[in-house]
Amino acid sequence: MKPLVSIILLNWNGYDDTLEALESLYQINYPNYNVIVVDNASSNDSIDKILDYAKGNIEVQTKYTNYIKDTKPIDVIRLDEDELNHKVDYTTVGDDKKLLLIENHDNYGFARGNNIAIDYTMKYDEPEYVLLLNNDTIVDPNFLIRMIDVATADETIGLLGPKFYYYDYEGSHNEIWCVGSVVDLDHYPGHHSIMEEENYDLSRSVVECDWVSGAGALIKSEAISNGEYLDTNFFFGCEDVDLAVRLKEAGYSVVTVMDSIIWHKVGMSRHKSSVFKREKNHIKTNLAFIKKHKDDYYLNLPKYIFQIAMNYVRALLNKF
Repeated sequence: MKPLVSIILLNWNGYDDTLEALESLYQINYPNYNVIVVDNASSNDSIDKILDYAKGNIEVQTKYTNYIKDTKPIDVIRLDEDELNHKVDYTTVGDDKKLLLIENHDNYGFARGNNIAIDYTMKYDEPEYVLLLNNDTIVDPNFLIRMIDVATADETIGLLGPKFYYYDYEGSHNEIWCVGSVVDLDHYPGHHSIMEEENYDLSRSVVECDWVSGAGALIKSEAISNGEYLDTNFFFGCEDVDLAVRLKEAGYSVVTVMDSIIWHKVGMSRHKSSVFKREKNHIKTNLAFIKKHKDDYYLNLPKYIFQIAMNYVRALLNKF
């Protein structure tokens, strides 16, 4: 039997994306997994739409996945945030599709929203792996089994990511968005894509890196059994980088599995806020990440501010 994997999707006013993600998830070939949707107190009709989809009342077509009516209805177990004190049966095995829907009282952000579900599944399901998956993603049917095969072959691996493609990049569906990144605390924002390295090699089936995007991160449960999940000091951004740094410091390795494929609608959650608010949060969050992990942060702060300014100057010049 393959290891039990708990898959967590966070929803906030984004039911269209969530339904696409769910339809692709329920078509994977992995035999033993939980699906948890955590709703961060959506102000629209996300809950009703998710329930209607599960009943088979909403047909979902994606660019990558054809709708399968025969898998409906999906058995939904609803738990309010205050009801997470007992075990429920919601494991999907074969054609028996199930969904746990956790309804939070407020928009807690990415870290706390996901942590609520991680804490529940770690306590009551005891999965061997937890997968954080953005609701604005579509997964390849083989994505999970590919990552699990790599994870179980090397006990030192604590965190794995897929190869991400853009969901749509100027009409292309085969443009790489992310294959893992490198942590560099000497330069703002403290991390950069491994594809920016001079001698990066994507021909390998498994690529070692410093961190993988939380848009699709497979975490070994043993590595977070101390209860230190995502740092809630990061409301939205750098939670995944911080987790990867902590896992590497604990002796685990981080890898990208190149034949595990996810398509990502990059930036959908961030686009829900104003440009000014988004950029302000981006700077604040990345500086907080560097500060947490670099001892001489304050000595280097003027350099980071200069680097931030130069980034915006270059961005402005590129518009002309």
